[in-house]
Parts: sequence; structure tokens; C-alpha cells
Amino acid sequence: MTVMKITCPICENKTTWEENHWRPFCSERCKLIDLGKWATEEYRIPEDEAKSKGQREDKKEQ
Repeated sequence: MTVMKITCPICENKTTWEENHWRPFCSERCKLIDLGKWATEEYRIPEDEAKSKGQREDKKEQ
């Protein structure tokens, strides 16, 4: 069986996928750092301006 090696997206340490409880992170610490970035809106999902304006207008009409 081949062991899949991955790189932690936060600290870039190498870890294994199969034996890691915090995947895709290397540790609970890195997992919580990532969660904190989402909570403080450091990470954002881009919004399409034209689409969001159309959705706002649709909601106003209802």
C-alpha cells in the first residue's frame, strides 16, 4: 500500500493522509489557524458583482 504524503496548507510541513486526524492540516493548531482566518474573513469567496446585483433586485421585487 502506498502512503499518500501531503503538505499542510498553513505551515507547509509534510504529513501523511491516512494517519492524520486533522487532514488536510498537519495538526490541530494549523486547523484552528485556518478556522480563525475564515472567522475573521481573511479568506473570502469572490462574489460576481453582476450576479449579486441581480439577486438583490429579485429579492426587492418579492
